[in-house]
Amino acid sequence: MIAALLCCFGLSHGMVAQEIYDDGWAAPEDGFGVEIPGSKHSVMTRSFWSNWYVSAGITDNAFYSSQEASALSGNPFVKERNAFGFELTLGKWFTPGIGLRTQFDGVWGKSPTADGSVSKFRYMNIHEDVLFNLSNLFYGYNPERVWNFIPHTGLGFARSFSANCNTLSYNVGIQNTFRINRHLSAYLDVSAMLAPARFDGCSAANPKTFRMRHWDKALTFSVGVTYSLGRKTGWEKSPNLEALLAMDREQISALEMSLEEQQQENMRLAALLEKDGSGGYPSESVDTLALGSGGEDIPLDSIFVPSPEAFVPQSVFFNLGSVEIASRKELVNLKAVAEYAKANELRIVLTGYSDTRSGTPEVNLDISRKRAQTVADELVKMGVPADDIRVVAGGGVDTLTPYSYNRRVVITLEQ
Repeated sequence: MIAALLCCFGLSHGMVAQEIYDDGWAAPEDGFGVEIPGSKHSVMTRSFWSNWYVSAGITDNAFYSSQEASALSGNPFVKERNAFGFELTLGKWFTPGIGLRTQFDGVWGKSPTADGSVSKFRYMNIHEDVLFNLSNLFYGYNPERVWNFIPHTGLGFARSFSANCNTLSYNVGIQNTFRINRHLSAYLDVSAMLAPARFDGCSAANPKTFRMRHWDKALTFSVGVTYSLGRKTGWEKSPNLEALLAMDREQISALEMSLEEQQQENMRLAALLEKDGSGGYPSESVDTLALGSGGEDIPLDSIFVPSPEAFVPQSVFFNLGSVEIASRKELVNLKAVAEYAKANELRIVLTGYSDTRSGTPEVNLDISRKRAQTVADELVKMGVPADDIRVVAGGGVDTLTPYSYNRRVVITLEQ
């Protein structure tokens, strides 16, 4: 029974479960110790063989028969209706909020009769239940949550061995689970079963009338333990894409500010050298640089000279799978590099990169070349001769954190 239902449920689940990939991130950290914000209600899907569990527990059941004397107390713990048994369960969670289980419970019951006597009988109830973890559905998946509230409902096959009666059973209940560790939890379950009047071997006065008093009913309290099977249990939260984009924007802005400050410092030093008339490089006959307006001369050997080797590499960033520059603000720094290179007759080297977590090496090599060519086209529009630009394809790399920073073009200078 469970195999057929699980297969059907698995097919439908595959249509609605969220399987989100953003650069291959599927863990709380991106591999460099940077925490990735997780989505509250979305998780990464797992294989069919994940998140199975088994349970075992003891039960205390109270039967309310269709023919019992009205004077009998309804207290489920009176000796006329109270009996102990056990239950065994095999189940699977398809999502943090929805699961299926097959449960066996029995095996002793007491049936109060119309004359006030008690008839003891043996029975079993094998039922298939759908479980709804409301804690995860309403508050989001949390693998460290101690208490989970899980209503369940289902149908089953019930047999009374004493009355030689086979019938359909209707089941409903509420389970409370209490986490012990990653694999083990305890549970407290309160459930009810409804079966036709003949189940306990005695017929009701009017079995064709659908009234609760014309059915055999059982109220069951059970306690037990649940063990999650396999090494991988639970789920990994899907990355919160909006939060990730916000992180990227903040970090890229911070990096842009840092690069802009370095570029301004390069341009300031270049301007000082131009005032000296050296064209960007001091002549050997000049030992000092005059600042003018009463300023003291500065020894040239104390000034940082922006040679190609000393030029601070600039970076232009790209979105996942794109060869378009992520932000047009990047063109501000690019324009400064173009002017500096033209003024000092330097060649610009553009090395494009991709990340290694998406695409094949061949695809990454191609996209890295196209990204470098995109930047080269922008530089040509800014007046840099195409012959003064060298394009290099760096392929996929895994060197920067956050991981999105690997999707970039690095700008360097050469003679």
